[in-house]
Amino acid sequence: MKARKRLISAGIAALLAVPALVLAASPPAQAANSLSMLGGDVSSLQRSNDLGVKYYDANGSQKNALDILKGAGMNYVRLRVWNNPASGYNNPTKVFSYAKEVKSRGMKLMIDLHYSDTWADPGNQWKPAAWSSHGIQQLQKDVYDYTYWICNTLKAQGTTPDSIQIGNEINVGMLWNDGYVSNSNFYNLGLLLKSGYNAVKACNSGTQVIIHTANSDSVAHLTWFYDGISNQGVKWDITGLSYYCFWHGSLSQLYSAVSTARSRYTRPVAVVETAYPFTTANADSQSNSNASGTCEGFDASWSSQATLFQYIQNTTRNAGGIGVFYWEPTWTAVQGNGWDPYNMNGTGDGWDNMAVFNWAGRVNPGIRWYA
Repeated sequence: MKARKRLISAGIAALLAVPALVLAASPPAQAANSLSMLGGDVSSLQRSNDLGVKYYDANGSQKNALDILKGAGMNYVRLRVWNNPASGYNNPTKVFSYAKEVKSRGMKLMIDLHYSDTWADPGNQWKPAAWSSHGIQQLQKDVYDYTYWICNTLKAQGTTPDSIQIGNEINVGMLWNDGYVSNSNFYNLGLLLKSGYNAVKACNSGTQVIIHTANSDSVAHLTWFYDGISNQGVKWDITGLSYYCFWHGSLSQLYSAVSTARSRYTRPVAVVETAYPFTTANADSQSNSNASGTCEGFDASWSSQATLFQYIQNTTRNAGGIGVFYWEPTWTAVQGNGWDPYNMNGTGDGWDNMAVFNWAGRVNPGIRWYA
């Protein structure tokens, strides 16, 4: 599960302190910057579909979930890849298959390589079992070969990824302990990231490489990390950030993170993960990941979920960013689609209160992606 321990209230007063923020209920008719990556991470959807979960649009008509989300403005799908998960879901074979469905709908594709058999996040960056005994030299080859294979297989079947993340929320490195950043030593992590970048470009020069952290909480944290990899000669195309107001702070903090990353590293910036609860209630036996609920100025409701998602898009746009992705909008509570790949049938879904579909499978009618 996403290992997030911090809880930071978002302040509506801080939000108002940023003049560039657009707080209207509808997007501006013309913005200085536009969002081209209007995305969602639907990595759990393939399992939900296989279990027979039904999704309904705002009028109550049953439709494919991707079609509903596309109708709300989503144009980009993010899919995580685990090397060899016990459940089989989110493994390369499953992702290769689902990529065809994504591309058949005219949507762009982001591949999120965790380089693990399970969740990778700021508190968990463990090697996949097959690489568990490998040192840094072999891991460079592992990352290159695996990344190239994933990219090239997708390319060969006509679903070339538009972007690939080299790691997921790698705040203090990846493939621990070899790739762990200790005492601000980014050398090993730099080697791994360069291997991943080179593999993507060898596969397809047009596929954009994203390096993703959850460092939107602090400009100091953000610059420490991206300065660190820059000093190692690491290349990347898009800076990816996670932003959840209940963990990372107010919208003014998001604005500072995006604008700093954009100007300091002269690369496009995308918020590749965000979400907000429509309820504080729990649909199953699994505790909600965001058990404490809301951010200051917003309640847990469909209205607040839609409004805050719009504010996040407006803030990102006005800070110079190019994209926002909702994390797991389709992960409704259903028996058999639990969070633990080692026990999907025996665990529940800690995100059921933050999907954009309610427990009956109907979409939040106010959710929209705005360019």
